[in-house]
This record gives sequence, structure tokens and C-alpha cells, in this order.
Amino acid sequence: MSLLHLLILALIQGITEFLPISSSGHLILLPNLMGIEDQGQVIDVAVHVGTLGAVILYFWSDVKSGIAGIPRMLTGKLDTPGAKSAFLLLIATIPVIVFGLVLEITGLYDQLRSIAVIGWTMLIFGVVLYWADQKGPQLKQSDDWSPRDAIVMGLWQAIALIPGTSRSGITITAGRALGYDRESAARIAMLMSIPTIIASGIFAGAEVIATADAAAARDGAIAALFAFLAALAALALMFRLLRSVSFTPYVIYRVVLGLVLLGIAYT
Repeated sequence: MSLLHLLILALIQGITEFLPISSSGHLILLPNLMGIEDQGQVIDVAVHVGTLGAVILYFWSDVKSGIAGIPRMLTGKLDTPGAKSAFLLLIATIPVIVFGLVLEITGLYDQLRSIAVIGWTMLIFGVVLYWADQKGPQLKQSDDWSPRDAIVMGLWQAIALIPGTSRSGITITAGRALGYDRESAARIAMLMSIPTIIASGIFAGAEVIATADAAAARDGAIAALFAFLAALAALALMFRLLRSVSFTPYVIYRVVLGLVLLGIAYT
């Protein structure tokens, strides 16, 4: 695979993974709309590893606290911020794992990888994000995250397995609907991405390791590095913008892209 192709894929994944505009949707659309070869599972896993590294580095203090709290969580003690965070992330991740297994076993996921589906999910969930962002109160902060809210946001996150929905977008939407302020909703959504990406990486990693050769491993390493840098920049930009603007620019992008894709799909 050419360096330019790897760079494009990594930039798309890195930028769109954490912005509420769907990374999986863009990665599926790229070969369909540009007439180039599908990047394959090795590159998909590699760019996700890159974005995982970026979000861990960006939220390292939270991640370190959560890791330190795992032993206490496993003994049933949630008396520290880290133990509570680890528990909430665990229960928020269960729905997406269960739904992912259902889609994989039934073969429904492959059937959902179409331009029409991505067009509709881009449009519909863009409008839902706008509604939640405009109507949702800003009463809660990330420290107020509760087991009930973790379950609710986890159920919403499971919907993101439908291509074009956007994992970050749907969890931010859920957070805003539950009354979290914009920055807290985004912060929780980004932290929820860590165990989700790890779970999906483990799920796909075994096959990748079994089939990858030296050239594929080299391409994967390059893609992971580019995705890491792009994701880190995207995270910094989004949280800086959230101090002064709403999610409306992302909504506009989703609606416009959704309408374009629906036009393509039905003509």
C-alpha cells in the first residue's frame, strides 16, 4: 500500500475517531467513493491502535487513576475515584460487546456497510445530536457520572456499531441528553472509547496476527503512527473549541454529508 494511501487512511481515522462524525463510516466510504482498494483488517486495527494511544496519552491522569482503582473494584470496593471510574467504564462497555457479538454472529454487520445506511445514520443521528445539545441542560459534570448514567450511555454507545452513527457522537448525545455540560459529555465519551477500542482490538487482533506478513506489519506501524498524531491533534482542537462553540458545526457537516450520500445511494 502506498505511503499516500496510508496517510489518508490514518488522517481520516485519527481525525474522525473522536469528533462526532463517525470514523468507521468514513473508512467504509473511502474505497467506495474513490474507487481504491479496501484497506483491510490489518490497517483497520492499526489505526485504531494509534487512536487508542492518543486518547490514553491525552487523558493519562484519568487512565492512571482508573488502572490504579481496578484492584479495589475487583474486591467490590468503590471508595476511590479510580475504582469508581473503572467500574463505570466496565458497565458502560458491556452493551457494545454484547451487541457487537450479535452483529458478528448473525452477519448483520457486513449488510450494514452500505452508502445508504451510512447516509441515513449520518443524517438522523446528526439531528439527534443537535436536539440533545440544544435542549439538554448543563447541570452535571464528569464527577457526577453514576452507574445509571453509565448504563444509559453504554446502551447508546452500542448503537454506534451501525456504520455512520459515530461512537463519540452518540455517547456525547447521550451525555448531553442526561444533562452533562458539553465538555463533561465529551470527556466521558472519550474515556468510554478506551475499553471499547481495546475490546474491538482484541476481537479482531487474533485474525490480524495470524494473517499479517512483514509488509502488512510495516504498513500497519506507519498507519498507527499517523493516526496517533492526527487523533491527538483532533482531541486538543475539539476540547479547545468546546469552550466557545457548540456541536452545531459537526451537526451541519453530518447533515450535508448524509444528504449527499443518500443522493448517491438512491440515484
